[in-house]
Amino acid sequence: MPAPADLGIEVLYVAPGAPVDLDLRLEAVMEGVLVTGTATADLEGECVRCLDPIVDELDVRFQELFVYEDSSDQLSDEEDDDGVSVLEDDLLDLEPLLRDAVVLALPFQPLCEEDCPGLCTECGAQLRDDPDHTHEAAIDPRWAALGSLEQDLKSKLEARGDD
Repeated sequence: MPAPADLGIEVLYVAPGAPVDLDLRLEAVMEGVLVTGTATADLEGECVRCLDPIVDELDVRFQELFVYEDSSDQLSDEEDDDGVSVLEDDLLDLEPLLRDAVVLALPFQPLCEEDCPGLCTECGAQLRDDPDHTHEAAIDPRWAALGSLEQDLKSKLEARGDD
């Protein structure tokens, strides 16, 4: 089946229209139909630390009871609020079930590697390519005026010929 739109999270998702392989088992039970299965799909996204592309495969298992319409009328209001899935005209909609299973299986902050060092916070350099990347110590803005005062003093001393 082709993947529906917005199947995933902002930084890791199944591309819309990409194939999703479903292996389903449908069982008739007293209340309705019990759906048990797995879904396999290719993931695309980017690492949250270094923004490199991520390509992976997702295998997710799910199970849901779809109750008959006449059984859903007998449910109390409390049970109805729990989001019970209902068979509509002997059809079941797997999209919400698939979406919940996929989104819950995805990592909250996907990484290209477990120990990805990310990007330099000052210049954006890839820290994986240059592990010894450094910058000069930042000058505290409260002391910055003293730096210009020091330069003025040095230039006046040089002008006078004193060292």
